[in-house]
Amino acid sequence: MSAAFPEFRLGAVLATSFTGTLSERQGEPVERIPVPRRLADWLAVNGLAVASCTEAELDRARELREAIHAAATAAALQEDLPAPAVRVINDHSARGRAVAVLTSEGEREWRLGRASGVADALGVIAADAIAVVAGERDGRLALCASPTCRAAFFDTSRSRTRRWCEMNTCGNREKKARFQANRRRRTDPAG
Repeated sequence: MSAAFPEFRLGAVLATSFTGTLSERQGEPVERIPVPRRLADWLAVNGLAVASCTEAELDRARELREAIHAAATAAALQEDLPAPAVRVINDHSARGRAVAVLTSEGEREWRLGRASGVADALGVIAADAIAVVAGERDGRLALCASPTCRAAFFDTSRSRTRRWCEMNTCGNREKKARFQANRRRRTDPAG
């Protein structure tokens, strides 16, 4: 993978990890799949390798990403799911031709066939989004507490009180800012 592109933010949940390919949504957005090759790279890293990706497929992937983000955000806020987002997710899920297989460790894994393409990989991501938003997995959807991020993430912590999409990025940035503000207050003679 090229160093010219931002690193991927990988998570344990495929659907919310996919929405993380656009981060800092409320600040200066960082597009992590700016070209078709980067989408193919992201899919490969997530076990959904495809031979190639076109600009049109990248556009469809971004459409799915935004639909998942909209649905996950609504679910996290306990609001009605936006009908256009639901339609996009369902359409992508129906188009996919991947097969779910059981691993020897007792986990589900998606397998793409030799002739599978980006549409099949997006179908897997859409199916994962359906399971997450529908509440079929143990955890809860939440929104990152960082005011510039606000990414939807799936909280599987024991207490279900996780605040940040990633502790190493948003969490550390927020904690560092709070520490520096407290430090300035203590050293400011007027404060």
